[in-house]
Amino acid sequence: MDAFYASVEQLDNPKLWGKPVAVGGAAERGVVAAASYEARKFGVRSAMPSKTAIRKCPGLIFVKPRFDRYKEISEQIRSIFFEYTDLVEPLSLDEAYLDVTYAKRGLPSATLLAREIRERIFAETKLTASAGVSYNKFLAKVASDVNKPNGIFVVTPAQAQTFIDELEVKKFFGIGKVTAERLNKMGIWFGRDLKQIDRLELVRLFGKAGSYYYNICRGVDDRPVEPWRERKSVGAEETFANDLLYFNDLQTELLAVANILWRRIEKSEVKAKTLTLKFKYADFEQHTRSITIPGHFETKSQVENEGLKLMTREGGFIKGVRLLGLTVSNFHTEEAESEPVAKPIQLVIDF
Repeated sequence: MDAFYASVEQLDNPKLWGKPVAVGGAAERGVVAAASYEARKFGVRSAMPSKTAIRKCPGLIFVKPRFDRYKEISEQIRSIFFEYTDLVEPLSLDEAYLDVTYAKRGLPSATLLAREIRERIFAETKLTASAGVSYNKFLAKVASDVNKPNGIFVVTPAQAQTFIDELEVKKFFGIGKVTAERLNKMGIWFGRDLKQIDRLELVRLFGKAGSYYYNICRGVDDRPVEPWRERKSVGAEETFANDLLYFNDLQTELLAVANILWRRIEKSEVKAKTLTLKFKYADFEQHTRSITIPGHFETKSQVENEGLKLMTREGGFIKGVRLLGLTVSNFHTEEAESEPVAKPIQLVIDF
């Protein structure tokens, strides 16, 4: 979807049409969650601090996010996808992979299907979408950004290597800003440059991700579209208007975060064994601390107590804290309960 959150706000409030809109908080510590294309012309981007966005675009209009509304429209769009294929893998509320190899309806052409789906989305929601069409996930994802907003871009197998060779590494899906800068310092600016580095060297430099980089710069990505991706974690966090240093203040905020987290746990109906505390200092230095318990977290007080233990274990914060967060993961499943516990085996070594 094109500037999804901001576009929904403009759709629901015609007074915002054609104006620079940012979804997020305008407060000192606010962050832009989404920006309309009118705002993007000024350099406003998602994840940008609000004060920076206002400096770039003095007439920027901030709107508080309404995630229930975004989810409502997202589900409406997803229902359109399922009319064409059951292989739909959501990446977020506003983006998804579709495998239309064996489409349930429409013409036998991925390009024509993408065009028809985009037309359906606009007819039913009055929102525009962009599509990338190719033979694997990496290329389709990158292609979806080429003709935004309200466009479509196709990368055929015959075009793929030329397209990748001329693509800047900072636009590679899976290569973040820090990695792109590191590659640039190595003299690697485009896909054709990345292709000159052998696999072993990429793995040495970037670990497991090195193999991924080696493959995608050659147009190889065998990941299937997975319609039932399992949720890995549930979390909540809070960024403070003013940095906090005293334990009592941090404790109060942590309990508030735990309360939000517990509501999300109940809504998600997950049974988690691991709790992770995240805190970020005023200079953006970030740390995490985790604990895994027997069984799973059954009450909010358990989450609160273990979260406070993790914070107490830190033994005092050396700088002002701007963010606190709690996340649960390592979900407990029915299958795990039914699995028999393996008995230890005595190994015998025949000398």
